[in-house]
Amino acid sequence: MKSFSLPFGKGTQDVVLDESHVLYDLHGNKVAAVADEQAAVREALRHPVGSAPLKDVVEAGDTVAIIVSDITRLVHTAQMLPVIVDELNQAGVKDEQITVITAQGTHRAHTPEEDAIVCGEEMVKRLKVISHDCRDAVQLVKVGTTTYGNDVYLNAHAVKADKVILTGAVSFHPMAGFGGGRKAVLPGIAGYDTIMRNHAMALTEEFGGGCNPKCETSLLNDNPLHDDMKQAAAMLNPCFLVNTVFSADGDLFEVVGGHWYDAWKKGCDDLLQIASIPIKELADITIASAGGYPKDMNLYQSMKAPMNATFATKPGGSMILTLDCPDIKEPAIFTDWFFRSDMDAFERDLRADFTIPAFVAFKSHCIFRSLKEVYVVTRPENFDIIRNSGLIPATTLEEAWNKAKANLPADYKVTVMGHAAATFPVL
Repeated sequence: MKSFSLPFGKGTQDVVLDESHVLYDLHGNKVAAVADEQAAVREALRHPVGSAPLKDVVEAGDTVAIIVSDITRLVHTAQMLPVIVDELNQAGVKDEQITVITAQGTHRAHTPEEDAIVCGEEMVKRLKVISHDCRDAVQLVKVGTTTYGNDVYLNAHAVKADKVILTGAVSFHPMAGFGGGRKAVLPGIAGYDTIMRNHAMALTEEFGGGCNPKCETSLLNDNPLHDDMKQAAAMLNPCFLVNTVFSADGDLFEVVGGHWYDAWKKGCDDLLQIASIPIKELADITIASAGGYPKDMNLYQSMKAPMNATFATKPGGSMILTLDCPDIKEPAIFTDWFFRSDMDAFERDLRADFTIPAFVAFKSHCIFRSLKEVYVVTRPENFDIIRNSGLIPATTLEEAWNKAKANLPADYKVTVMGHAAATFPVL
């Protein structure tokens, strides 16, 4: 017998398992963290992938738009931006010729305080910083139409700039395969209708088909949603990209820089190398944690855990999730969708009014309904919400395990994922 400890909020939940039945105890690969972030950024700018160094790409007098992720993304923009600006200054591009555009996608605009957090106080004082507004037609310019019939409207400030630099972070993405790279353009600085038409590709063309199997974590080939994003970014033709890559533990693993697609693709390949774990067998039951605080603050963030854990679990198997969720009802735009039970009506309404939170809720329920039972270890005050979602609440991991074990076959296999939100099993 062996005791396993899984993150739960700011603490842990423990369970004792018979080791003879434990198939895998999955963790992200241990990798060395970057010791000097700014040195790593400068190295990426001066020795890029598929591109000349940044100082040779821009010219004195160029107007430059730097697209940065909004506050909801872990990027380390505040460490990255001063180095990029310094290289631009050395190339003859002055501060007043640089505009920073925060890639809000469909998110609300930043407050001045949030701009300072994302970009750094010095950068906010020196540079013009604007928040993209996908619903403001005055801000948008049509740059073309993709082969999928998507009219691409992008932020006018970026389109009019002489040079555009993309920044962001490479991550796993449940629709686009990977985050980062071209996502700074679409959805980052795209118009609302462009974003919605793109993201709707995450559903099958016909009603009743549910989630499009081509739009899945780590998939790029034949992924229409990714390809549509790629075409939109090519229309803007950014001159350079800088993206960070983080380990499963949240440490900076590397900085990639260079051509807007080639450098990003290297980051994707490297992330897959450090964060994906090869497995040879699926488990009857997977016990998974999102990774504790802040990854399990609410259901919306927590759903990254089952979306990865499903790749370790047999179809029709079971799952136990340890999710503290002190703010279980936040954000309301997600929970309003998550608490639905009629899947046909859910899919019909999602197709009529596609949003990312709604899709995450829909995909989560598709995963849950593909399993025999799902237990959620959470706070007692969350029990009614969990039950109404068709899931089974439990106060402790031990309690959930004892209930689940009674319904397992005698030769059951269990997989444990302590940081499921950042660990990707590959069969």
